[in-house]
Amino acid sequence: MSVDRVRTAAAARGLEIEIRESPRASSLEEAAALRGITPADIVKTLVVKGRGDQYLFALIPGDRSISWPKLRALLGVNRLRLPEPELALEATGYERGTITPLGSTRDWPVYADERMTGRRVSMGAGAHGWTLFVDADALIASYDATVADISEPIETIR
Repeated sequence: MSVDRVRTAAAARGLEIEIRESPRASSLEEAAALRGITPADIVKTLVVKGRGDQYLFALIPGDRSISWPKLRALLGVNRLRLPEPELALEATGYERGTITPLGSTRDWPVYADERMTGRRVSMGAGAHGWTLFVDADALIASYDATVADISEPIETIR
């Protein structure tokens, strides 16, 4: 099971995580309320496609969206995009909505938005219906992630 792969990867990196069942929610606010946290404490893991078969993970707080201009400028590239669901699955071993760097089939570079530091965050746990909680700073350190301003406010949260 994918959740077991996440647990194994976390242990290999010396990360303490907590995995919980996560009931389906109809909005970000509802998901945060069910978890007892704020929307900003839910971190989306986006797999981003670069040139050829190169990918990266972008970790974005739930109350924000990825800033393509900021991420492109940081990487010094002209083109980045979200891959089709089947490419995301092939690149990570996880379906969209469950993606996490932990246990990914490849250790792609990780870029974390600076606003997630200093928090305990919730994120995908490799399988639908599950979420993991982790200290964001420990996760960032375990991947030697690049921390930068790579997000922008969401006008209205769905």
